[in-house]
Amino acid sequence: MKWLILGALLGLLLLYPSLLAVVVTVVAAIVSKPVLVAFGLGLAARPHLPRIRRWTA
Repeated sequence: MKWLILGALLGLLLLYPSLLAVVVTVVAAIVSKPVLVAFGLGLAARPHLPRIRRWTA
C-alpha cells in the first residue's frame, strides 16, 4: 500500500513539477512540530515493540 502511495506521489511530481514546492512546504511544516513527529514515530515503531504482559489477578 505504501508503495502505491509513493508511486502516485512520484507520478504527480513528474506531471506537475511545481507540486514539489508544495510537498516540501507541507513536509517542513509537519517536521517543525515535535508533537507530530513524535506521534508519527510512535505509529511507526508500535508494530515492532514486544507485547508487555500485564499483571493478572
